[in-house]
Amino acid sequence: MATRALDAANRAGAIGRRLSGWRETFDRGFVAAWNDLAGNVSEPNIFGESWFLRPALEQFDTSGQVQIFTLWDGDQLCGLMPLSTHQRYGRWPLPHVQNWLHHNAFLGTPLIRTGYADNFWRELFAVLDTKPGQSLFLHVNGITIGGEIANSLEDQCANQRRNYGLVHQTDRALLENGVSPQLYYEMAVRPKKRKELRRQKNRLAEVGGLTFARDASEVGLAEWIGEFLDLENRGWKGRNGSALASFESTRALFTESVIGAATLGKLERLDLRLDGKPMAMLVNFISAPGCFSFKTAFDEDFARFSPGVLLQIENLALLDNPEIMWCDSCAAPGHPMIDSIWTGRRSIGRYSIAIGGFGRRSVFGAFLKAELARVAGRTAGEEQKTLAGEVS
Repeated sequence: MATRALDAANRAGAIGRRLSGWRETFDRGFVAAWNDLAGNVSEPNIFGESWFLRPALEQFDTSGQVQIFTLWDGDQLCGLMPLSTHQRYGRWPLPHVQNWLHHNAFLGTPLIRTGYADNFWRELFAVLDTKPGQSLFLHVNGITIGGEIANSLEDQCANQRRNYGLVHQTDRALLENGVSPQLYYEMAVRPKKRKELRRQKNRLAEVGGLTFARDASEVGLAEWIGEFLDLENRGWKGRNGSALASFESTRALFTESVIGAATLGKLERLDLRLDGKPMAMLVNFISAPGCFSFKTAFDEDFARFSPGVLLQIENLALLDNPEIMWCDSCAAPGHPMIDSIWTGRRSIGRYSIAIGGFGRRSVFGAFLKAELARVAGRTAGEEQKTLAGEVS
């Protein structure tokens, strides 16, 4: 919809939509509406909020190719998702459009105001049907499975008889409120392991003064950020060239997002120190009722004391916060450390969805059928391996 038509629809209080480049979208007035949207979504996702997504685009989309799809009800912003086009899908030369993500964005669920999920998907599908470009299909990556937004996507596809498929799904650790931190810890960790962790903590305290701090303020933040970057860079990520400090772009994103979150009261930083020296550090981003455990680092010279695990035990105090119902680990599936402490799991998946006219949808249907067959075969193979392991 043209800007003039959108403005007229907004004045009339009607549902409107816009698809435009992010550089022409993010003015001051828009960011205010964006922040209001983030505080009223059905499913929080800090990776789509202004203080994180904007610096990410500035660092990783320097050519300004990413477009922003937005849904409006009058002058109220009700939905937002960044979109990018790709010429390849895995190893296949299949042009498609998908929600834009980068290596430090661990969730792709769009920001949608409560009650507007159906409108969001209907309007997005309508835009892509009208102007699909060269794209064969829409790919929605990193979305929470089983939530209101994914359920609405499936419902809208079914209602429109639009071909779609859940082409990939994984589970990662999730901390869910419901019991006290101490009870959760006792339920999640075996007595023998708890005894070993107590021993490690006591031994570490014998080396020097051991202190723990949890801080949501902006006091000393620049120095804290520098310590975190240095601590991570001295570990295996630094040696592999994958630390935040390895590239100016990731260093800048981390710095700007942490400062931005602190300014809006969405940051919680934790650290475990020995004689003032950081042993382990952790960044939580808060978007009530959710929380995202974004980045952690620990001193590998003291790995025998498990400082990262000791810090995560302290992090269980999130369960005492009545405003936080859950915390997403943002960790890889099967992560040996966090999976041993957090017992909940969050399912994250990818959908492929038909767009455009009849011919385009026919080609996509054949491709999707083949892809789903491969997914089914792969899943069956994994189940057989699991069963064989259990039997042996």
